[in-house]
Amino acid sequence: MTIRKLFDKAKHFEIDLYNVSSDFTRNHVAFTGTPEKHPREKDKILLFIDPFSACVTYYEFTIADIAGVEELPSIVSMEGKSVTMYRIWVRKGSLGIRSTPFIVEDTSHVRVR
Repeated sequence: MTIRKLFDKAKHFEIDLYNVSSDFTRNHVAFTGTPEKHPREKDKILLFIDPFSACVTYYEFTIADIAGVEELPSIVSMEGKSVTMYRIWVRKGSLGIRSTPFIVEDTSHVRVR
């Protein structure tokens, strides 16, 4: 199943296991997380590495660079909310963006020892 078909479905994603050969792994790199549609660009996805973490980190990939998707076991938060994890295979040499948002604060009052 392609990543584009993944986002054509409803909010709950059902993905078939993608069979990976050794030749395939030479030309692609695996990334694991929870995928979501990009909020503005239809040809891209966001892949949240740890969806329950207070420190949100995600990757951004172009859908055309994704060659395969595997469904992994779900993870469960302390509150009982579950999220299915996925492994996506991205073509080597393609451009990805790693993003770690943070809060900007004034640190001028902090002294270095």
